[in-house]
Parts: sequence; structure tokens; C-alpha cells
Amino acid sequence: MFEHRRWESLGRADLGWLRAKHHFAVSADDNPEHDAVGPLIVWNDDEIAVGGGFPMHGHRDMEIITYVRQGVLGHRDTLGSEGTIRAGDVQVMSAGTGIRHTEFNKGDVPLKLYQIWLVPREAGGEPRWDMKQFPKGERSGRFVVLASGFARDEGALPIRANARLLGATLKAGERIWQALSPSRCAYLVVAPGRIEVNGELMGPLDGAAITKVPAVEITALEDSELMMVDTGQV
Repeated sequence: MFEHRRWESLGRADLGWLRAKHHFAVSADDNPEHDAVGPLIVWNDDEIAVGGGFPMHGHRDMEIITYVRQGVLGHRDTLGSEGTIRAGDVQVMSAGTGIRHTEFNKGDVPLKLYQIWLVPREAGGEPRWDMKQFPKGERSGRFVVLASGFARDEGALPIRANARLLGATLKAGERIWQALSPSRCAYLVVAPGRIEVNGELMGPLDGAAITKVPAVEITALEDSELMMVDTGQV
């Protein structure tokens, strides 16, 4: 099953300093058919204006992955962590028993990022925060695991959910094949670019929920960046 969630069909929010598109329904105004994919319950495409940001606020029992697409993200939290996350970098926050943090645009251009929320395997646990640089060149022509809840994915940022975040970059005309066990679900986003997935055309910033498919074959129709959450082990 391939459920194409086109950019124009996504829910939205506009707070002035924040413009967001919601791949999953997070408010009453969002598309109710855009429901969760396994433990993946939120995928927001946020744009934060220069000088803007989220004030100090709290989370509990949630795995939150942030992927910066453009600009510079600043982070501070009640663990004493401080970070500067740039385009291509990944931030992971395991809220566990509770954490408060603030995130803000630390640069001089609009900050564009993905906020991805996953339900953890178990409630509780010590809260923690980490970030890592992942050069895009290392993802050229293939998917690389950026964050994972499985110990065998060495080099990935650890999370406490049955899922992994993968990233790839493709040149126009390149093709990749990615196995997906029929028992698993995945969510794929084009960020940006134009691709064909198992014969389905996807445009810039579109998403797709993929279930009961053994594999996906992806062809880049133009230079493209892909992000995918795979909700299970091979």
C-alpha cells in the first residue's frame, strides 16, 4: 500500500514566526486521514523566522528527532545541554521522565527543519540529548541510517523506539532499491526534489506512507534529498 500525502494536502499552522506543515494530523483542522504510521506520530515541516523560536517547554515519554534542512538551530535544555545544529545535522532528544527545552533560529536566514516524534518502546527512563553531523556526501546514492532504536545500526544516533531514520541524496537519473519487510511500515519524504517510487510520482516536500510492500525502487527525476522513517527491523 502506498498512500501519497501531497504537500498541498498537509495540515498547516501559521504563528507569524512559525510556519508549519503537518504530515500527520496533530490538530482538529488537519486531514484526519493522515494518521500515525506505527510509532511515528508526528512529522512537521517547520520554518522558523529569523529571531524566532520555541520558548522553554516540556516533553515526556517521547523520542524527538530534529533534522535541519536550512539554517542554524540553537538548543538549550534543563539537562544543561546546549547545541548548534546546522543544515544536514541531526538532533535527538529522548524525553523519558521529563525534559524542558527551548529551540530557536540562531542564524540570519529562515530556519527549515523536520520535527519527527516517535512513541518509545517503554515509558520512563533518564532524559537525554545528543546531536551529530552527517555529511550529505556520505549519503550519495544510498540510504544511511541517521538515528536508530536498534543497536546493530552503528554510527547512528540512538533512540528508544522501534524505528530508524534514514537519509539519502540522489542525482538526477540515479536509482536505488530499499528492502522493506512486509510486516513493517515506512514514511518517505522528498526534501526537496522529484522522484518516482514504484511507479508513483512524488514532488517536492511530498510524503508517502508505505505499508505491506517488500521493497521500494526510487528513481530521481532531478537532484533530490530523501528522508525516511522505517518502523521496524529487517
